[in-house]
Amino acid sequence: MAIYGLCLAAGTLALEWLDYQRLVWAHGEEVMLFLVAAGFLALGAFVGVQLFRAPPSPPFDGNPRARATLGISPRELNVLQALAAGRSNKEIAALLRVSPNTVKTHVARLLEKLDARRRTDAINKARELGILP
Repeated sequence: MAIYGLCLAAGTLALEWLDYQRLVWAHGEEVMLFLVAAGFLALGAFVGVQLFRAPPSPPFDGNPRARATLGISPRELNVLQALAAGRSNKEIAALLRVSPNTVKTHVARLLEKLDARRRTDAINKARELGILP
């Protein structure tokens, strides 16, 4: 039974090969024209992507000048980043391995340094200053 299947597959392959050969002989110029056009299309797309690609943006540095001017400590920056990620005081405390009261103190100092009334104001001002992405 397997031999019959192999013979059938070989016969089908031979018929398809002959059909392909007939197509190439009958429409050889069109096939070549299509292949050349497809090659130029691919080349044009590649060159277009290379030429009109947006320049790479500079890496985010967190505006160290603004942080230094405002006096934001590295720990306060960690709290600010966690606030921007939408974490609660308890989640931030667990993440930084400090007490929730310490997080509250850091948040209060951040609000004062960024001259903000709410956490969302502080996050927006930090983004405007380039401290947060």
